[in-house]
Amino acid sequence: MNPEEHLVSERFPRSSAYHPQWVLAAVSGGANPLWLTEWLTEAMDLRPGMRVLDLGCGRGASSIFLHRELGVQVWATDLWFDATERLARIRDAEADDGVFPIHADARALPFATGFFDAIISIDSFVYYGTDDLYANYLARFVKPGGQIGIAGSGLVAEFDGPLPEHLVAWWEPSLACLHSPAWWRRHWERSGVLDVEVTDLMPDGWRRWLDWQHLVSPDNTTEIDVIRTDAGRHLGYVRAVGRRRTDTVPDEPITAIPVEYVPAPLLRPDDH
Repeated sequence: MNPEEHLVSERFPRSSAYHPQWVLAAVSGGANPLWLTEWLTEAMDLRPGMRVLDLGCGRGASSIFLHRELGVQVWATDLWFDATERLARIRDAEADDGVFPIHADARALPFATGFFDAIISIDSFVYYGTDDLYANYLARFVKPGGQIGIAGSGLVAEFDGPLPEHLVAWWEPSLACLHSPAWWRRHWERSGVLDVEVTDLMPDGWRRWLDWQHLVSPDNTTEIDVIRTDAGRHLGYVRAVGRRRTDTVPDEPITAIPVEYVPAPLLRPDDH
């Protein structure tokens, strides 16, 4: 498959301007981070100068894209990929004045409450954000009224019954983290801290998924065959955007419960 041809798309004009070799050199997952970032930010209100957390940014392509295309300052945060390698890519893109690589766990973020104007997550949120308490935890780091947006692999609808037969060869227990737009809407609404603005599927997202796999992982025939056979019946790209409510204060996480040790007899007296 020719990268020059398949990384140019009228649907993603901003992404198409980036050199295929640069895009492929920054591969960190099963989706094109520029396509997903361009699609997600179309549904968000990002303005130049805003502080944005790019959570689970991989090797930093989405963070550089955000800074270059939208003029925002980006804290490019990831646990699995090396921050120094990310910094080299940021510097080569002449984006080090506005993109700052951070090595951190999504469940132990080192930021001040309300520091960010917006938070985005590209093809990584499913690995930590399905926890019932996570939206409340994450919302603390965005200002009241600020947006949280995610985009990545997901389901058209939740499975009602057994796994469809044609997915069995590819499916593994960890894929239980994939969910539908309707699921994400309910999940975030239940948190009580987010007003959900958008939950939807990328039109023909399964074709984008298939094209990307052909390009970056042509030997991954199991996944390629499953996506082709499924043809968008169950699998696709999901987007969700919520806004932190201004009338609700997220709970502070419990990091330690203050207690004082008081000595007490261990056993009852012998004459009891």
